[in-house]
Amino acid sequence: MALPALALPGQLLGPTSKYSPGPGTHIFDSQVYASILGPVTSIPPSKRPAASSTSLTPSSAPLANPSNLPTLSIARHAGGAASGGSWAVGGAETSVLPEVDAVVLAKVTRLGTRQATVEILVVGDKVCREGFQGLVRREDVRATEKDRVKIAESFRVGDVVRGVVISLGDQSSYYLSTASNELGVVMATSEAGNQMYPISWKEFKDPKTGTTETRKVAKPF
Repeated sequence: MALPALALPGQLLGPTSKYSPGPGTHIFDSQVYASILGPVTSIPPSKRPAASSTSLTPSSAPLANPSNLPTLSIARHAGGAASGGSWAVGGAETSVLPEVDAVVLAKVTRLGTRQATVEILVVGDKVCREGFQGLVRREDVRATEKDRVKIAESFRVGDVVRGVVISLGDQSSYYLSTASNELGVVMATSEAGNQMYPISWKEFKDPKTGTTETRKVAKPF
């Protein structure tokens, strides 16, 4: 299994027989998983510091020759659009601009009755050096029953959304669409502060409280 250029929290990266966990990762059931959103970096054993970091979560099984395995780490995003945000700890920053038809990952920052404001963090497989403001208008949320769409039932502040750029918009915002099965919310946190998982095209579930919340859900991996 090839390593992803960008990982989402909870995404499988590989077995502990092939990789050692580094910053931004954890181990569960002898598998290395992403703990945070960010680009994935693999550090060969020859370039790893003598006192390398270990997993954020204790392993449930011993590692196989960890000193001879490449270490996986994930960069943590620091700052936002206003402060010129960057990804710390993993890889070089990349200068990239959103283009029409580009698939992006964005974080919801504000909700209105007719649109959701987002900060674009990733374009394709390239991490943005700075965040770009985008808008998901009500008519661009889904392909059917557009007149029945409610922004508050489709997104929440803090959600990570996969969308496609449909217009360069005005001078301040790009226009995005989530009107496809593969597009929509890919990461959501419940009102209780827990990471949720999708249970349908319209709902996420909190595994700790058992409550469900509505979203425009992207097709699961």
